[in-house]
Amino acid sequence: MSGETSGIVCRSAALTLSDGVVLQSRLWHPNREGPWPALLMRQPYGNRIASTVTYAHPSWWASHGFLVVVQDVRGQGESEGSFGGFGQETTDTSETHAWVRQLQECNGRLGVYGFSYQGLTQLTAAESAPPPDCTAPAMTGLDERRHWSCEGGAHWWHLGLGWGLQLAALQAQRRGDETAWLEIRRSLEEKRYLRDGLSLLRRHDPEGMALRWLQSDPNNDQQWMVHRPPESWLQRPMLLIGGWWDPHLVGLLDLWHRSKVAGGQPSLHIGPASHLEWWPETQHLMLQFFQQHLQNRLPQEPKPSHQLWNITQHQWDAIPAAGTSGPASWVLSSHGLACIDPSDGALVAYGKGEGSVVIVHDPWRPVPAIGGHLGITPGPADRMTVDQRSDVTTFTSAPLVDELLLSGQPLLLLTAEADQPGFDLCISLSRLPAEANRVEQLSTGIVRVRGEEALQPARRSVTLQPLHATLAKGDRLRISVAAAAWPAIGVNPGHDAVPCGAPSPEHRVVTLTLELADSTLQLNPFDSGRLTLD
Repeated sequence: MSGETSGIVCRSAALTLSDGVVLQSRLWHPNREGPWPALLMRQPYGNRIASTVTYAHPSWWASHGFLVVVQDVRGQGESEGSFGGFGQETTDTSETHAWVRQLQECNGRLGVYGFSYQGLTQLTAAESAPPPDCTAPAMTGLDERRHWSCEGGAHWWHLGLGWGLQLAALQAQRRGDETAWLEIRRSLEEKRYLRDGLSLLRRHDPEGMALRWLQSDPNNDQQWMVHRPPESWLQRPMLLIGGWWDPHLVGLLDLWHRSKVAGGQPSLHIGPASHLEWWPETQHLMLQFFQQHLQNRLPQEPKPSHQLWNITQHQWDAIPAAGTSGPASWVLSSHGLACIDPSDGALVAYGKGEGSVVIVHDPWRPVPAIGGHLGITPGPADRMTVDQRSDVTTFTSAPLVDELLLSGQPLLLLTAEADQPGFDLCISLSRLPAEANRVEQLSTGIVRVRGEEALQPARRSVTLQPLHATLAKGDRLRISVAAAAWPAIGVNPGHDAVPCGAPSPEHRVVTLTLELADSTLQLNPFDSGRLTLD
């Protein structure tokens, strides 16, 4: 099948793999004499969609002199076989690359692009496989636990269930099971999936990757896969695109670090983006990258190799040199009323922490997650209303006397214990602008504690989402501590007899005590070598 629109030819093509499975693709290229360098995307959502939720349509890329190949991975879309997730891609990727290079429309040069699942398919191959000429992984990572499904020992709840059910619905559609498809769709539309999502996955996709993740222990290394790209692939030109409110950001930074260690020179751009909503200039950023490395064209308006979007100043900055960020650490203090009186809890630079705070977590009304990288509506958020709850304790700095740059990954350390064998610490870092009555959430993080260790006072470590933001003179900085972030993560029941998830009659009220004497908030800069990326 082929067609032509506005000077672009589109046709279907099939690859028969060595095991006999046939993978289907759609190809776009200019309606003029070729051949052309190829751009390859391998994805599980149907090649006609072609990731147009974030990328320009393949015909746009083809209009700039590329052969664009969008392939359905094994067991998805129009391709044959059974879908097994990331583990299947190592062999299939290598065979696909060889096939694309020998297409009559291809001049032998190959670049790969795509985000999320399509980002990881760019990097999975046998160690001996020839690398593509360049890669452009966006919003992806290599560690199926830390970069895809868990944070701080807690599963991503609404994200894990929602994505898993999307894949389950695609499988139901493939086998013609309309009843299952409608059941999944209604559960998502009516938000019932937050409670019944696991049972739906067990019923309709029992062998699926998402269910396997949700049933694996976030604290057991042996249950999780970390993919290892060939070193030669990490050395090739690489464009990394991430977003401050994307759950895969630490995975992208891990790729950046791995490429540099391997001897590569990756280009990193982190912008004002969530997983599905990007800044418009990304299309031309990627186009310039592919034109340079596949068409030998230097960009007319070259971008810096590394750019960070300043969340508060709304401008692009270079990665700061070491030592140019603000104070290295802050401490928390309270006279015991930090849950009730916002003036009681203090965040002090280079001071000494003191006091304690008691938080009562009631699972009937768990503290909601808003915005951020794991929320149902990701992105910037005003958390003033949330911070006014009596089960959220806040620690706020005095007005800043100078401008303060926060660039890197925040880490909070404080001593906590509970009266039940299980609790969560859900942390938010926010800016209180001098000129407005708002609490602008900048970064969030989670740690989960289960079992008898929750009953003992111990110093807990919470890693937050990386950020790059400048606070103006007169602004204040705030740390907020809660015991839930529903439904970003499942509610901790306070014991091991039932799993974390939607509130149930078996969920217990948990009294959480924070001892602040040895509390520390510190910021690890991007180039410090101290980022926690796995």
